Amino acid sequence: MNWDKLDKELTEIVEKRNQLAAMDYSDEQYDDLEEEIHDLEDDFNEDYEDVLEKELEKIYEVLKSDTDILLPTAYIANKYKPLLPDANGIVSYEVGGQEGVPIESDQFDRQDVRIVLVPNPARFVMLINGRQLKDLWRSR
Repeated sequence: MNWDKLDKELTEIVEKRNQLAAMDYSDEQYDDLEEEIHDLEDDFNEDYEDVLEKELEKIYEVLKSDTDILLPTAYIANKYKPLLPDANGIVSYEVGGQEGVPIESDQFDRQDVRIVLVPNPARFVMLINGRQLKDLWRSR
């Protein structure tokens, strides 16, 4: 599996989603950017669904959740906060709030638990009550 390629493609989607989140619906470029994002997400799902779905199955089993597993792009947040670049110039991100896919699990009684896909390195992150708490899986 080429994790660098996955990260590059995921980062492109994240950056475009951040651009979209900063735009107003009335912006003339809004619809074009939204369509571009949908095309990128379709390609991403086609290329990585099998690999990421296996990881999600393991995560859901550990969390004892019977919530349905969705397509990988469903776990991509609408907005990410970029962090400072590392020594190689690679920007990682963090997420907060009501982003990601909500899951149900008896382990987290009455808490808002969500899973979000974050790039650099690609990883599924658990958000509890809007706070990023734990990496559930990392690509490397």
